[in-house]
Amino acid sequence: MKAIVVRVPDDVAAQIEAEARARKMSKSDIVRDRLTITQPPVPSSLDDIADLIGSVDGLPADLSSNHKRYLRAGCGRKRSR
Repeated sequence: MKAIVVRVPDDVAAQIEAEARARKMSKSDIVRDRLTITQPPVPSSLDDIADLIGSVDGLPADLSSNHKRYLRAGCGRKRSR
C-alpha cells in the first residue's frame, strides 16, 4: 500500500478522530473507508448529452447511415485549386 499525506480542515480532522474512537479503528482506516464509500460514479459522455438525443426536428431519418450524402461540404477532403 502506498502512503500519501493529505491536509484537511480542523473540523474534518475532528470528525475523523471522533469516528475512529467510536468505531475503535485507526484514522487511516476511517479515511480509506470514507474514500471507497463516497466516490461518486463517473458519468459517461452519453449521460451528459442524453437529453439532446432526438431533440432536433426536421432531420432526415437516414442521416446516420447516409451522412456523406447530406454533408457535401467536403470536410476532410483536399480542395481543388
